[in-house]
Amino acid sequence: MKPAPIPADDDDRVADLHALNILDTKREERFDRITDLVADVFQMRMCFINMVDARRQWFKSTCGLQGVDETPREPGFCAHAIFEPDVMVVPDATKDPRFSDNPFVTGDFGLRFYAGTVLKGPTGKPVGTLCLVDTTPHHFSAREAAQLKKFGALVQAELLRSA
Repeated sequence: MKPAPIPADDDDRVADLHALNILDTKREERFDRITDLVADVFQMRMCFINMVDARRQWFKSTCGLQGVDETPREPGFCAHAIFEPDVMVVPDATKDPRFSDNPFVTGDFGLRFYAGTVLKGPTGKPVGTLCLVDTTPHHFSAREAAQLKKFGALVQAELLRSA
């Protein structure tokens, strides 16, 4: 497993995340509606709004995943996606050298597909993702990536409105 790099200014990025005052808050219908809609539009099993903290990934909203509020940062796909300039797409994680031996891929979860778009905090630092996840590989077109980015902009607007 190749953990995502931690940039030198990660403390500033984490401070931007904390400025949102969203970590460890209760689920909210406004976010759950978005993850439900995105999963339905893309016909994926799961959709998450995920915040990447210093040592963990915390889920503000999940569709298709029950009973998980957070995971460690190190194996997380979103910890990679927040540093991508565009939508990060992993069509088949078993064939991607960054993730082929990741416990989310090799373990019971059986993750195969991932697509995530970055969410930014008040000063523009990457703080999390809106992502789609499935247990089967998928092709993801440029049009679908552009649509996911637009949904991500909706989530980001809601996050910033709360700050």
